[in-house]
Amino acid sequence: MATFTNLMQLTELGEDRFEAPIAPETSDRMFGGQFLAQCLRAAQATLDGDREVHSLHAYFLRPGDVDAPSSLTVDRVRDGRGFSSRMITAHQNGKEMFRMLASFQVPAPGLEYTAHAMGEAPEPESVGMTYNTFTEAETPVLEGPWPGAARPVDIRYINPPKSAPGVPVTEPQRMWMRVDEQLADDQDLHDAGIAYLADTTLVDHILLPHGHRWQDPSFDGASLDHAMWFHRRCRADEWLLYHQTVEATAGERGLASGRFYNRAGELVASCMQEGLLR
Repeated sequence: MATFTNLMQLTELGEDRFEAPIAPETSDRMFGGQFLAQCLRAAQATLDGDREVHSLHAYFLRPGDVDAPSSLTVDRVRDGRGFSSRMITAHQNGKEMFRMLASFQVPAPGLEYTAHAMGEAPEPESVGMTYNTFTEAETPVLEGPWPGAARPVDIRYINPPKSAPGVPVTEPQRMWMRVDEQLADDQDLHDAGIAYLADTTLVDHILLPHGHRWQDPSFDGASLDHAMWFHRRCRADEWLLYHQTVEATAGERGLASGRFYNRAGELVASCMQEGLLR
């Protein structure tokens, strides 16, 4: 299985141009979190000084090819005294697959407030249900291991839906997750790790209010976009609670929100994602 560190090792092709490694899984399309994380790493490589990502906004333009490397190009949109902006595009086989605008800030102290507390949650070590196990059990047409099991993440499902098919599930979905290896003490790498984790399972749950699972073969879905805000520093190789809520579904699309908390209960990142449902 590919390590997260290896997935984030980009090859420099020229000024602000990079090549990213291929995906570790053998599915029919690339995991969107890989585009998010690798493009963020490319942008980080063009920054001077101590600037950290505070937000990103991305669009998935075409399904990624798991067997093809990605060519990443960074446009240095702006460098100011406290903020920098970067536009990153990813191409495979000569076609643009993904586009992201990311903003970076020189870290600074400021006012702090969180509207939503983490709430009670079992310790991650006590949660036995992994997301891979749940997915394989819920996928009737799966032959062999779920391809996503090759991703370098550890996900413990706190409240997997237990209702019968056809029964709506509207409660937030909660999981502990982390990158499944010890990472270097590099905040940029950990930020990329959070971006990688953020695309995990978020759009999967937009079918739950309609009584379906994302593993239902009668539906096909894909991520359309992703927005993310980084509030506090954290480590992606330590347990983070991912609290996910389905906000709305309409017009063959569904919108989901997610909040990451560290074990101390601090909100470290938030995200929104829209997915296609057909």
